[in-house]
Amino acid sequence: MSNISRIQEATLGGGCFWCMEPIFKDLKGVIEVIPGYSGGHVPNPTYEQVCTDTTGHAEVVNIKFDPNQISFRDLLEVFFSVHDPTTLNRQGEDVGTQYRSIILYRDEEQRRIAQEVIEELTRNKVWQDPIVTQVVPFEAFYPAEEYHWDYFRRNPNQAYCRLVIAPKYEKFRKRYTELIKQ
Repeated sequence: MSNISRIQEATLGGGCFWCMEPIFKDLKGVIEVIPGYSGGHVPNPTYEQVCTDTTGHAEVVNIKFDPNQISFRDLLEVFFSVHDPTTLNRQGEDVGTQYRSIILYRDEEQRRIAQEVIEELTRNKVWQDPIVTQVVPFEAFYPAEEYHWDYFRRNPNQAYCRLVIAPKYEKFRKRYTELIKQ
């Protein structure tokens, strides 16, 4: 059996996809990360449509990964450490349903692992407030417009990148050195 057949996908939303993309791209075993939209009811939405808060979509990253190198559970551990899963429809100053915390599971195993991780985090009182992350079945993913791809790396001096993404990214790199690609 070739390694290609083992590749899996995860679709996660933890606020602005500009913040999530560089983090997941740096993980060992991650093959591809594409920012986009999922969890809504309008086919092929545009960024402008999603920003109206009427399409139901969340900003997400679609991650292709090799489970022989990184597990779905590891991806979720990183996911829950780089955003606040206790704030409904917001991350920091980004407000709207498109910024909600969401896991769009691909199969029963991903659903079970997501529920287990949430239960463990709750039991261990990692956050003071309850976790509001949605765990819903994956239906469709729509890639974001290309100008959103690799936004942080292409625009390091943009104010949002310097003030919001860079501190989150640096915190991630310090915490997960063993999971970062060389």
